[in-house]
Amino acid sequence: MLTEASVNLLQSYQAGLTSYDEVLDTHGKLKPHWQALFATLEKLGIKELKNRNQEIISKLRENGVTYNVYGSPDGMNRPWQLDPIPFLIEQKEWNGIAKGLQQRAVLMDLVLKDLYGPRNLVRDAVVPAELVFENTGFFRSCIDIKVAGPRQLTLFAADMARGPDGQMWVLDNRTQAPSGSGYTLENRIVMSKLLPELADGMYVSKLSPFFNSIQNTVLRLSDKSRDAPNIVYLTPGPGNEAYFEHAYLASYLGYTLAQGDDLLVRNGNVWLKSIDGLQKVDVIVRRIDDDWCDPLELREDSRLGVPGLLEAIRLGNVQVMNPPGSGVLENHAFLAFMENICQYFLSEKLIMPNVATWWCGHQKELAYVLDNIDELIIKKANRKSKFRSIYGRTLSNAEKAELKSMITQRPHEFIAQQEVSLSTTPSLINGVLEPRYAALRSFMVADENGYHVMQGGLTRSSAVKDRFVISNQQGGFSKDTWIVSDITEEPQDRIVLNTPVAVNKHISLPSRSAENLFWVGRYCERTMAVIKFMNITINVLNLDRNFGGSAKQEHIKVLLQSLTHVSSTYPGFLDGDEKLNDPYKEIIALISDHGRPGSIASNIGSFLNAVGAVRNQWELEIWRIVDLIDNGYQEIRNASHMNSTNIQRTLDGLFNNMFTFLGVIAESMPRDNSYLLLETGKLIERILSGINVIQSNFGVGRPAAVENELIEATLINHHMLVNYRQIYKSHLSVEAMLDMILLETRLPYSLAYMLDELGKNLAALPATINGERLSEAEKLALKASTLIKLSNIQDLTKCNANDERAELFSLLAEVARLVSSVSTYLTNQYFSHTLIHPSFEPMDYDTDEV
Repeated sequence: MLTEASVNLLQSYQAGLTSYDEVLDTHGKLKPHWQALFATLEKLGIKELKNRNQEIISKLRENGVTYNVYGSPDGMNRPWQLDPIPFLIEQKEWNGIAKGLQQRAVLMDLVLKDLYGPRNLVRDAVVPAELVFENTGFFRSCIDIKVAGPRQLTLFAADMARGPDGQMWVLDNRTQAPSGSGYTLENRIVMSKLLPELADGMYVSKLSPFFNSIQNTVLRLSDKSRDAPNIVYLTPGPGNEAYFEHAYLASYLGYTLAQGDDLLVRNGNVWLKSIDGLQKVDVIVRRIDDDWCDPLELREDSRLGVPGLLEAIRLGNVQVMNPPGSGVLENHAFLAFMENICQYFLSEKLIMPNVATWWCGHQKELAYVLDNIDELIIKKANRKSKFRSIYGRTLSNAEKAELKSMITQRPHEFIAQQEVSLSTTPSLINGVLEPRYAALRSFMVADENGYHVMQGGLTRSSAVKDRFVISNQQGGFSKDTWIVSDITEEPQDRIVLNTPVAVNKHISLPSRSAENLFWVGRYCERTMAVIKFMNITINVLNLDRNFGGSAKQEHIKVLLQSLTHVSSTYPGFLDGDEKLNDPYKEIIALISDHGRPGSIASNIGSFLNAVGAVRNQWELEIWRIVDLIDNGYQEIRNASHMNSTNIQRTLDGLFNNMFTFLGVIAESMPRDNSYLLLETGKLIERILSGINVIQSNFGVGRPAAVENELIEATLINHHMLVNYRQIYKSHLSVEAMLDMILLETRLPYSLAYMLDELGKNLAALPATINGERLSEAEKLALKASTLIKLSNIQDLTKCNANDERAELFSLLAEVARLVSSVSTYLTNQYFSHTLIHPSFEPMDYDTDEV
């Protein structure tokens, strides 16, 4: 029952309406489920709704949900925007909409098969030839490209909005690689966690059956004789605006996320370059546009696709959803002919109408457009034309004349659409409920019975009042779409796997992902090593500045120079006394200068890039830690405006978050090749940074008072001070310190321990087939470990006539060389993305041998 306050809320909202709104039916009455939603909103209160909205913003940020906007200052890290007010459609109405969408999908599939087959539509003059042969989405090389099964258009999406007659109208078709279903799923998850009470008094249909249907369809497309088909989710890479969705869906559906360079064609098959060698690919779910798919036959400058992919599809050796060439259906002008096409193929009327569209290539339609340009929106027929929609009513007389002249010169290139007032929907704008124009993208997947329509979709609302500007690139907001009813829906069946659950399936790790995981470990450890040693150095500086005297200056100089060695930010503190006399300026630069290799900001930036490139590897808990690291990264880039206390607090937070990142991985990540490579990268970097500290601090003998300070700093750096004190009490000696740091196999930061662990990891990685028991990397690690374990600590601590510990320095230099060689070996063995491509070599299509 509505309270008086909720009636006032409704009245306030309705007072702002200037067009047909979703909350009202065709008679102007409030729809029952919107009434229930408003009642719940009133109980919640606008203040609490604003608080929940902030929680949604934070949750999306924590989860790393982004939609990258090209050219925007925060383009590559722009958080996804979700309006807390859902978009509601009643189940009875949706059932009718779904029938219209299914008819449209069937129709689009028939058009696709005809345009790349007999082209009866053109021959019988149902569709003008210009719309096909002058369409940049039509590729003659795709004429014989087909996928298995009765339907070529496997995935389809349609953009809809409610017209003035109260019906949903189709505004656009998405047929190449429809985007948005992953964001739809994330929107639902976030809303169900942070605003569950909004669904009180109604039942909301689930989204999961749609994704189950995708998995079933992919399994049917794959070779059923294979127990575990290799399914690849093909993405343009981290630079794409929807990369979050690509990684999200690949992880959710259980497919291997890969880029074009991760795949190659050999012997008529598509292969995934993994660290286990080449793995045959059965199905590709593509998220790259048609013309980028194959540089051999389509766009020759493409670096996103797979050379030879079309030939592999022709041979039936790989199935691609959707097949290249399906973008021809996205031509805007087809909307003008859909009614005729429907009659031609199905002998029935369109269930769901289009927005009124005229193609200017016909004389009658051209005359209408020129005479009524004030009421129309002018677009290019070809979607890929760089041409912004022009609203006739906004033009001056001179601009209208210029536009008419442009249309008249090449009329077949233009379409016009009726400018109508589409429906608005409630949106939370600056803490107030306002009506905003909205459109819904619905998703379909071909199944055994036709097309399965998602019970929901991606609704986008305008960020600008009284304007239909819904594109995410232009700042539009997304909404969770609820298909609501008074009764619960029937339970949905889960997918049925072809193989028993107990079968142990091997997951291929692409070489690019392997390399990024390796460098995630290295950059994480590198950053932590610099932060750790910097904090030690700053603490010593502060102690000396406030409580010390000139006697302590020598060890401070050594620590500052060691900081340069650890960070490799040469010349740094090795460049004369000027920086040593005023070290904070150089320290600030070493923290915040993201353009300086070796700085903390540069290392974290590289870490975040590597983490983002393999985001499908991370559990949600890990990604939330990454978000905290990113926050710290933004702070330290402004370190020049912070005092020393705030700097250290931020550095401490960064170090703890990165330590937590490694800890959660250690507790949760499967012990597979992904984990082994990340751990190996971490160990290599930890060994090398530890060696740098020891060489810099103790490569030369110094007075006992100075060395005592250096011993304590080094033990702190290696997390051994407490253990050392328990054994040796207050006695500090270089010999005891080196014995612990080099040889104590029970301490995780000792060289002996780390080299042993490195050897174990290398042994567990996929082996090369060379007849030898040990790989070259294992031999290098074993040699380094043996050198350390056979060393004589007393000999290492001795100084020569020049006060140099030459034997210590020489030993550590050789160990560092061997460990660096391990990294080089791993790069050559597992991380190659430039294998020689055999596309121009004779191919034997009757064998699967590599």
